Amino acid sequence: MSSSPTPLDVVLDGLMERYRANVPDVGAIIRAMITKGLIRTDRDIENDHIAFRTMGVPHLGIASLERVFLHYGYERRERFEFPAKKLTAYWYRPPQPAYPRIFISELRVGDLSAGSRAIIRTYTDEVKTDPVERIDLDDGVAVTEFLHTPLWRTPTWADYQRLLAESEYAAWVIYNRYYLNHYTVALHNLPAPHNTLEEFNAFLEENGFTLNDSGGKIKTSRDGKLLQSSTVAAIVEARFDAGPLGSETHRISGSYVEFAERRVLDQFAGLPPDQIRREHRRDGFEADNADRIFESTYTEQTKKRRR
Repeated sequence: MSSSPTPLDVVLDGLMERYRANVPDVGAIIRAMITKGLIRTDRDIENDHIAFRTMGVPHLGIASLERVFLHYGYERRERFEFPAKKLTAYWYRPPQPAYPRIFISELRVGDLSAGSRAIIRTYTDEVKTDPVERIDLDDGVAVTEFLHTPLWRTPTWADYQRLLAESEYAAWVIYNRYYLNHYTVALHNLPAPHNTLEEFNAFLEENGFTLNDSGGKIKTSRDGKLLQSSTVAAIVEARFDAGPLGSETHRISGSYVEFAERRVLDQFAGLPPDQIRREHRRDGFEADNADRIFESTYTEQTKKRRR
């Protein structure tokens, strides 16, 4: 008899169900992988990590959202700073290797212009207390609903555009709130030669997917052990508040899919391939890689999208 799913299982499944339904690239990539014979079902894909974006304001940001995952046994690891984008981030190691890593970033709202700060606070000031405090974190369904429930009212198109002009990250979060920003296909366990990012990127482009080319299509860590790429975000129809008129619809950047190749650490280079586990590969993240991956939702990238 199979064991019942844990609250963390429920949360991760709920996140992926909604993400896959709203990001057509996910299903399209999975179908292409099945057709190529790289996997039999989506369950064969190792999810390297998932990522969230937040606002650094009272009651929200990393300090709030991380509480969900710390409760499930995740461990906070390195801190990263992105000065040009005015972002701070941490990554979180999962309680078991079967689970994805978590990457949570937040916008340093206080570093923005007075005008942008004022716009953001008119929305986020609606949150009077830390919303995670009101959730039973042992109830996976309740947590899933929380992660897909708006924390503040729908923004106006004018406010979205004003934020977009200064911080595309800010504009994305003011509309999407805690919606899952991306998930990541781990390539290193796929059949050769598609277990390398160079070959997998070629496979993606052959199937019509547009890759983020900020800093190059392959973003490589300084030690050469972590290679990452991503699609550019899907363009989605989004409803904005239009006051007495009700709402208006505009096309904006949604979410995207990332790909990671984690190479074997030098001290384990002699291990037979069938003995290599997650702990033998490069762990963690690289600030320079992440800095470029953020731009997968930026206009400079999404305008190149073919699909």
